[in-house]
This record gives sequence, structure tokens and C-alpha cells, in this order.
Amino acid sequence: MRSSIWRSAALFISVPACAFSASNVVNLSHYDMMRPDFAGMKREGIIGVIHEVRYPSFVRDAKYFERQQAATRAGLLWGAYHYANGTDPVRQADHFLSAVSSAWAQVDSAARGPGVLLVLDFEKNGHYPGGTMRVDQAVAFVERIRQRTGIYPGIYSGEYHLRQALNSRQVSNAQRSVLGNCWLWMANYHNEPRVTAPWNYWSLWQYCGDGKGARPRSVYPISVANIKKAERNIFRGNQSDLQEFWQRRAWQPSGVGCEINCKTAEPMSAFVMRTGNRGETRTPMRVRCSLQRRSAPIILWQG
Repeated sequence: MRSSIWRSAALFISVPACAFSASNVVNLSHYDMMRPDFAGMKREGIIGVIHEVRYPSFVRDAKYFERQQAATRAGLLWGAYHYANGTDPVRQADHFLSAVSSAWAQVDSAARGPGVLLVLDFEKNGHYPGGTMRVDQAVAFVERIRQRTGIYPGIYSGEYHLRQALNSRQVSNAQRSVLGNCWLWMANYHNEPRVTAPWNYWSLWQYCGDGKGARPRSVYPISVANIKKAERNIFRGNQSDLQEFWQRRAWQPSGVGCEINCKTAEPMSAFVMRTGNRGETRTPMRVRCSLQRRSAPIILWQG
């Protein structure tokens, strides 16, 4: 029995992705200027959308909230990624979670599903301020995410940059081991990616973007719904595997749906029921209020 399990695992890792997978995840950012047809995506077999939520320096993607609402109402799974730079990684992680949590609090409860799939965009930063995130900073970022959510995020990177960064003599085995707790999302527009230690396989493969993609269009389409030049991704597994993967890896932000009535927008301390990946606990936390009119309900989120 044990030997057959190892044979199955080896087969899973070695078989080409297209033999058992489908292009069923799309990623978006503020650079995609159109209004995406999420219902059309779902009809074409898309299951999940991963959207940029922040980019340097601490700028919230203006398209994120509106598209989150539309995608979840269309029945799609939702994910968020943070485009990193070389500034304080803990501060970046906190800003990332704050943006995700405050936006998710306004999603219809019936559309929330398993939660938000979190991703660190660990790529070479050549056009935003702050420089490129180092490996030690990536370690601090993912550890902060794990500390606050109980789960490790995914790591997205181009194959060449990831291999170059992790093979540096300045990177320790301990740092590689920490990053190995994260699931891997690799970009390669020409060939199926080769994995880089400490990972044994990738979970998502971004095979095209901005109309670029060298694979046969019949198997690797580069458009979806009304987006002609999409960024499309293959998940290593079938549809039910992807659903289970999202269920296991996603974060359900704490404090979602907590409301109070108050007459001021001054910061205050409160006890809020936190519902997260580790169950429900009554935890004191600092909260912030956003007041639209006097005596109106105010949504609280962790500050």
C-alpha cells in the first residue's frame, strides 16, 4: 500500500500538467481596464479569480472591491495578491490583511464561500518604488501572515527570478524551509515550469499574460470571456481538487459582519467574535469606525 502511494505521488509530480488539469483560474489587476464579464468566465469553466489588492507603496488597487463583489456574486472563488517591494515586510503584510479584511466584510454572506486565497507576489520590482523584496523579507512576510491568520499564503514568482533568488549563497536552508510551507504559483509563458527547491511541484502555473504565450492556443487559450489578453493559470489537479485546495488554503477574515451603532467615529476598544481558520474566539482588539451618517450601523474590522 505504501509503495503504491509513493508511485502515485511520483506520477502526480511527473505527468505533464495538461494531462490532468484545466485552465480554470484567472488573475487580474488595475492594469486590466475593462469591466470583466465574470458570469461569462464561469460559463467558460473558470472557477477562481485572484486579484491584486495592493501595490507599492501601500496603494490599494482601485478595481479590487468592485470586482470582488461582482466575481463572488457570479459564484467564483476569490483570491487576493500583494505586489511586494523591499520595504518593511511586516508592515506590508499588515496592510495587505487590512485591505483584504475590510473589503471582505462587505461581501454578501451567501457569496463568501471558503474565504480569500492569499498570495505574496514575489517578483522583480522594476517599476514601483521601494525596490525588490529579498528572500529574508519574504520569509518575514509569510510568517506574519501565518501568525495573524493561521495559514501560509501562496508565493507567486517568475521561474527565473525565483530560482535566482533562492539559489543565492545569502539564503539559508532555514529560510527555504519556511517558504516551503507556502504553496507555489509560477509564471512561465513558454514551457511548463521546473520546480525550485524547497518545493516538489507547483500548484498554479501562469502560462500566458498580456497576449503573450507560446503554447498551442487550442489547449492553452489566452483569452477568456470579454478579456482578449488575459492572464490565465492551470491548477495541478481537477476541478474538485481545486475546490478542496481553496477550501483548505483560503482565509476567512475575522470580525466579518460585526456591526454596532455609535455616534462618533473615534477609535475604541471592543470584544469582537473572531471567526477564522482556527475556529471562533472572543478576542479583545482595537477597531476603527467608518461613519457615513449619525446613528448608522458601522462595520468593525481589526486595526
